[in-house]
Amino acid sequence: MGTDAPMATATDILTLTQWFSPAFPVGAFTYSHGLEWAIDAGEVVNPEQVVMWITDVLQHGAGWNDSLFIGAAYSVSADDLCEIDALNCAFAASAERLKETRLQGAAFCDVAGEIWALDLERLTYPVAVGRAAQLKGLPLELTIQVYLQAFVSNLAAVAMRLVPLGQTDGQKLIRALTPLCCAIAESATTATLDDLASSNFLTDIAAMKHETQYSRIFRT
Repeated sequence: MGTDAPMATATDILTLTQWFSPAFPVGAFTYSHGLEWAIDAGEVVNPEQVVMWITDVLQHGAGWNDSLFIGAAYSVSADDLCEIDALNCAFAASAERLKETRLQGAAFCDVAGEIWALDLERLTYPVAVGRAAQLKGLPLELTIQVYLQAFVSNLAAVAMRLVPLGQTDGQKLIRALTPLCCAIAESATTATLDDLASSNFLTDIAAMKHETQYSRIFRT
């Protein structure tokens, strides 16, 4: 994947901040990515386990793969987006994961397309982000960094509500995982879809179990 985009301007940074802000209406706060089931089942019960869970998701699951899909969508023409989008759907390990990426992606396309006059079809979330970043000329590595930090922040917010994890500890967690977000983004910019991989089986199982969880707050 190419990284020839110009250095980020203040407008670039603020655009990405807006895209991945909790106020941007993609409904990220309604998804736990299976973490709600893991907490309910006693698999994640303290701050240390929250850090381990999110770290694994970043390195060995959706964090890494989403980064590659962002990069792939950033690097191709509109004609090739459908194939990349279909591959992202195929990598969703459960019905809830598929719903998560489709609904967030559709919402992102609708809002970003309206505000920035971007020609975005209904794409899955990371593919939509990569395409929008390409159209806006935003730096790829920075786009992935902010995307991953927003992903971490959302999972930390889930833990703050359910573990419980205090707000200060939650912010410490986000800060502690920021270097990992940067490292994954850097690696992803020189990787390709041939490097897709997932060995994060427990989080996939958690997402499947969540589909039939009796009492739940989050959609996934």
